[in-house]
Amino acid sequence: MKINWGTGIVLAFIGFISFILFFVVRMNMDDHANHDLVTEEYYKAELGFQKEIDAETNANNLSSKLIVQKTPEGLLVQFPEEIEPEKIKGTVSLYRPSNKHLDFDLPISLSNTHLLIPDKRLLDGRWDIKISWEYLDLPYLFKESITY
Repeated sequence: MKINWGTGIVLAFIGFISFILFFVVRMNMDDHANHDLVTEEYYKAELGFQKEIDAETNANNLSSKLIVQKTPEGLLVQFPEEIEPEKIKGTVSLYRPSNKHLDFDLPISLSNTHLLIPDKRLLDGRWDIKISWEYLDLPYLFKESITY
């Protein structure tokens, strides 16, 4: 049977469209390719963005900055020396971009100016750390991406 050029073009288009649809369906059905949002309620979180900007400004206006450093025991968070540690209230949130099941929050309760996050809680890779705290009814916020 002889195929003319019109039939050949139609078969080529059908083959190309089938090829593309195969990969679209495969990527949507595959559990290995996770398509989660960064936050579940993204638009509600967007409304509080100005409060975060103000809290970050407060943290940047401190005379000494908050320091996050990697140590053999874990991740050490050092608060500024001029702040009384007993009056700090807040949370440390660690977010793992590659796997939301590894995310966790820690409450801040200090007896001295540093907080240690144990090494066993942190897997190797990238972590986004967000430390939000209040001191004398003034909000503060610190954000940083670290590779552990």
